[in-house]
Amino acid sequence: MGRYRTGATAWPRSPRQAPVPRGRSFTGAQIALLTGGFLVNVGSFSVYPYLAVLLRERMGADMAQVGLVLGVATLVQFASAPATAALAERLGLQRSLVGALVMYSLGGGAFLAGADSPALTIAGLFLVSGGGSLYSPAYRSYLVHGASPEQRPRLVSAGNAAGNLGIALGPVVGALLIQHPGRMFAVVTAVYTSLAVAHLFLRREGRTEDAPPVEPFRRMLAGLAVLPFVVTALSYYVHMQFFQYLSSYAQGRVATVFFGATMMGYSLGLVLVQPLVAQRVERTSYPVAMAIGFGCLAVGMLSFAAGDEVGIAVGVAAISVGSAVLLLKNDLEALARSRRSATVVFGQQRLAVGVGSFLSGAVGGNVYGLFESGGRLPGFWLVVAAQCVLLPPLVLGAHRLCRRAPGTGEGA
Repeated sequence: MGRYRTGATAWPRSPRQAPVPRGRSFTGAQIALLTGGFLVNVGSFSVYPYLAVLLRERMGADMAQVGLVLGVATLVQFASAPATAALAERLGLQRSLVGALVMYSLGGGAFLAGADSPALTIAGLFLVSGGGSLYSPAYRSYLVHGASPEQRPRLVSAGNAAGNLGIALGPVVGALLIQHPGRMFAVVTAVYTSLAVAHLFLRREGRTEDAPPVEPFRRMLAGLAVLPFVVTALSYYVHMQFFQYLSSYAQGRVATVFFGATMMGYSLGLVLVQPLVAQRVERTSYPVAMAIGFGCLAVGMLSFAAGDEVGIAVGVAAISVGSAVLLLKNDLEALARSRRSATVVFGQQRLAVGVGSFLSGAVGGNVYGLFESGGRLPGFWLVVAAQCVLLPPLVLGAHRLCRRAPGTGEGA
């Protein structure tokens, strides 16, 4: 498969922003942003694992109603990403980061004040979801602003690593504070507010004459890099089945402490592996990267079928390595194949994540239920592993056929 470099001229250096170093160091603005990305996820994931319990207590609702609220909030966060990315493209990345953190702060404050108010609690949930939708594309785009195509793998992987480290440590912080929810929300709100103030001092990114044109809002999906979008959705479709259903599967099979430590190891594995392999992943062709990534996911799912400590530990480790390769390559290919700005590309990719996550819940949940009711739950992981092997070549084959069709553009 040919390599696309249409994005190579899409992010020229801005005279108003310090150039990205060619070495292994980062600019001061990038270090500040990576720290912010880490702390945002520490705050978010100190609350997120416990939201279902807190919402149930505050709303006095059953889990079906709580699940509906959480599902709609997740849909808002992911489905709105192309629109919020287009908004960030107009407002500017630095302003968008500040605005997102203000929304995070208001959401944390609503959680804090909503102990006796279900309405405030739900409002806080949607404010945080909206803040995340705006923050993510602006954060990732600011990191690669002014960077050459050769520098992007290191910057994208560093941004992912900072976020994953926050995801790994957030639940630990939440576990220490969950007995006092008011204290937890006060700490989280203080973190968000401090970050909002700190981001006021970030250098505003400049825009040059040869930057990609800003498209109308109605064209927020124009220039979509179709293959990376589809592969990203597929990646999260299979990946989220591990993330969503392994906890239920592991219950009664392994100790809770062991499972928690293993899942933390998954996030820390991404933090360590992805930056180490970033340059090699960038040089690897997309089909080869897909074979490595989905192959590791298949090995991981097969290992879960054993149902013991060794099988789960080996499976999580394999999925951590596969995800480090596959998820990074998806983003790099999307940047390389699209003529749109990095902000819009990351927004489109976030929509793909939402599509894949939705399919994982809608399809994977039903399949899991069928195997559970039949008393053959290990077979669920065999089915997921088979999909990891069979679906990627089908997607690549369909893409090649579409490219050969008359009138099909190369970027599709």
